Amino acid sequence: MSFSPSARDRVHLERCVELAGHALDAGDDPFGSVLVAADGGVLAEAVNRETTSNDPTAHPELELVRWAVAHLTDADRAETVVYTSGEHCPMCAAAHGWAGLGRVVFAASSAQLAEWRAGWGLAPGPVAVRPISEIAPGVPVDGPVPPYDRVMRELHDRARRRS
Repeated sequence: MSFSPSARDRVHLERCVELAGHALDAGDDPFGSVLVAADGGVLAEAVNRETTSNDPTAHPELELVRWAVAHLTDADRAETVVYTSGEHCPMCAAAHGWAGLGRVVFAASSAQLAEWRAGWGLAPGPVAVRPISEIAPGVPVDGPVPPYDRVMRELHDRARRRS
């Protein structure tokens, strides 16, 4: 199924890719996410901080879930959109579902990342690759979104070469 991103989607995906670059520049893996209200306004942003915080759960999607739970009503959370550079891992997908957040739009899929890593000869991650829709089936999901997925491949390749 083909997804055609709106102008709003593209603006927020571009910001996610930019945030992923900031995470990479700071020494973390390239992931960035933006939480957007129903009116299109940015509520919160987050970057991956797994390395710099020495916390393997310091994913930007999980940080946005925590922010949303602390600051938004159930109804407002249901109308949000989480834009993210990479599809949620199972931990983040479960948190997203439990918190009742709305739609997710991701630049690159978890399957793409796993394929890239395998092609580079890297070990798989410690958690099984599963699509968001399998973990949180009620969440509307769109992605991957070209050309942002290709940009994310380049950022992950830079991260790999840095190691």
